[in-house]
Amino acid sequence: MAESAPLTESASVFRTRGITKIYRSGEVEVHALRGVDLDLYEGEMAVLLGPSGSGKSTLLNILGGLDVPTSGEVTFKDLALSSMKERGLTAFRRHRVGFVFQFYNLIPSLTARENVELVTEIARDPMSAEEALTLVGLEKRLDHFPAQLSGGEQQRVAIARAIAKRPEVLLCDEPTGALDSKTGTLVLEAIDTVNRELGTTTALITHNQVIAQMADRVIWFGDGQIVRIDVNETRISAQEVAW
Repeated sequence: MAESAPLTESASVFRTRGITKIYRSGEVEVHALRGVDLDLYEGEMAVLLGPSGSGKSTLLNILGGLDVPTSGEVTFKDLALSSMKERGLTAFRRHRVGFVFQFYNLIPSLTARENVELVTEIARDPMSAEEALTLVGLEKRLDHFPAQLSGGEQQRVAIARAIAKRPEVLLCDEPTGALDSKTGTLVLEAIDTVNRELGTTTALITHNQVIAQMADRVIWFGDGQIVRIDVNETRISAQEVAW
């Protein structure tokens, strides 16, 4: 087992204080977040667990600048995300955050290499597409189209695309949700490698509680709130996860 660094020695990357999110449809109000306070630390792997509708994805979207809170404060290092205009949020997403979702969103007519190059062409200091794909174990699949790749390989292309711009944060929403256990393990290995080798702060939403053993911290959600946070003294590798 690989030991995780003490979080007290790491700098806070994200800081949320009292954030709420209310969605309105006519006279109906849905309280997706109810006053969430959370810090995410530099280089950590945080796993977010909880039932559907508990607020996990809403929080991840706010952290990634895809959405804004109804109230409360969100900061990323020296940036006040909760008061930032759309232009600033767009720049934040483009240059500092990598996203991985349950569905891969690859362009079918482009090879794995070309799908990753879509990001490297607009990034400030990207790694090459070849380097990113090698990092996730796809160095022999560079010129294959999505239809020629398995689901797990397509998800690893999506991870390579997300990390090619060298983001400071990787946000993953159910990245193994559509995969079987064997394929999911390969995807988790890729995410774990990015976190350990590049030091990329990583937050991962999952319904699979065994994945929590890979995390530095496990953040449990319920009814729009954080109900508890567990700290793992040691992190297991993706290969050790027993699905």
